[in-house]
Amino acid sequence: MNATAISETLKGEITTAMKAGDKERVSALRLILSELQKDAKEGSGDELAVLRRERKRRFEAAEAYREAGRPELAEGEEAEAAIIEQYLPAELSDDQLREVVTAAIAETGAASPKETGQVMKVAMAKVAGQADGKRVSAIAKEALGG
Repeated sequence: MNATAISETLKGEITTAMKAGDKERVSALRLILSELQKDAKEGSGDELAVLRRERKRRFEAAEAYREAGRPELAEGEEAEAAIIEQYLPAELSDDQLREVVTAAIAETGAASPKETGQVMKVAMAKVAGQADGKRVSAIAKEALGG
């Protein structure tokens, strides 16, 4: 799905959510649409990066709310993150990710933890938004004996 397709889908879903009286969903969808439109104006055009960034912000906010003793606010942030996840490609399983990292290690010829950066560069290009950098890094370090 390109940015225009995601934006058009969001507009339709906002209308549907408004008709259903789902205020929380309308609010979350409008926020996502706003961020996508802002990013499109800035010229980046990487809608998946925008969605991942916004999902990450929600999880970080939820964690902060939980630490502050505000579970009701944390639940709201987590609900928004779940809505955002609907527009992201499915995450790779650990096994699939290990295969990608193994291929990246073979491609780069990396043999030690010092070369994790080279492996990360190749692996992140191959996962194309289907895995978080932390997961890729952990598996790369594990594979390189780090």
